[in-house]
Amino acid sequence: MPVEGRDERKQTNEIGMFAPLLDAIEIKGKLITADALLTQRKLADYVVQRGGHYHFTAKGNQATLQDDITLLFRLRQAPDFVEITPPDHGRIETRRIWCSEAINGYLDFPHVAQVFLIEREVFHKKSGKHSMEIAVGLTSQTPAQASPQQVLQVNRGHWTIENSCHYVIDWNFDEDRSRIRTGHGPENVTRLRRFAVGVLRLSGSVKTSIAEKMAKLNRNTRLVFDYLRMTKNSTRQAGCV
Repeated sequence: MPVEGRDERKQTNEIGMFAPLLDAIEIKGKLITADALLTQRKLADYVVQRGGHYHFTAKGNQATLQDDITLLFRLRQAPDFVEITPPDHGRIETRRIWCSEAINGYLDFPHVAQVFLIEREVFHKKSGKHSMEIAVGLTSQTPAQASPQQVLQVNRGHWTIENSCHYVIDWNFDEDRSRIRTGHGPENVTRLRRFAVGVLRLSGSVKTSIAEKMAKLNRNTRLVFDYLRMTKNSTRQAGCV
């Protein structure tokens, strides 16, 4: 469904920030995953036009899309695939997934090949507490290209990376105790921190931790500009940090 007003301008800004990162890499034949913030029509079209595939989650920023997919699975019966994770730290996780092509032609979203709904049920053995989470999304991969089991694996892999990234940011930037809370401040600062972590991971020695790289850069302002290739005579060599 059309995105209007402020949300449409925000969508354009999101793609304007993200697309240049993909411009620098070959994505043909690759699967691009993104959280709900980047579940945007323009990004979906961009990825497919370059020969890639997308796997997106639908949430509140795409409320109509989320509602349409949720409604499709409202009377769901047996799941297409079930995965039960062995007890880990005293909890048992059960993931169920349903996939469908039924509303591909109805959804106002480019190149959608199937939609999915995932239930994540967690049982804590010690406390007896039980929780249930539901996520919905869509992908440009057809059922022949991605079975329900594969769609579930991709979704789980994406959030494993997201959680890992959050841990790195919180450990090195103490983000969870940040006092930036108003307007778009928290979102913008988080993006800058993620960008910084991405640059640090892609540059220098893979054996050096993010914390070690940050400590060295804090002591050498010139090296920061070299790291970002912002000087004509950049002296940074691969692996120097």
